[in-house]
Amino acid sequence: MDVSRSIRLAVDSGRVVLGSQKAVTLVKSGGCKLLVLSQNAPADLSRDITHYAKMSGIPLIVYEGTSIELGAVCGKPFTVSALCVLDEGNSDILKASRGA
Repeated sequence: MDVSRSIRLAVDSGRVVLGSQKAVTLVKSGGCKLLVLSQNAPADLSRDITHYAKMSGIPLIVYEGTSIELGAVCGKPFTVSALCVLDEGNSDILKASRGA
């Protein structure tokens, strides 16, 4: 499964929230189906968001690329350290999380 393609499809056809602060808020409230974190996310963010995801039972995928690459996959001209999938749309990204 191509995780990059699945992320892009979720961004294009579903509902995805970009940004680490929004992701932390959504993960704390249990408001997302899946969390994607870039491989080079700041250590404190990675630690906190991983902790909250485990507490909330939200699957987490660590994207095997930088925040610049994750931003490009999302079709954005800026870095993306974290994103929350609210609705996967036509993507199979939730299946990828089961294998992660």
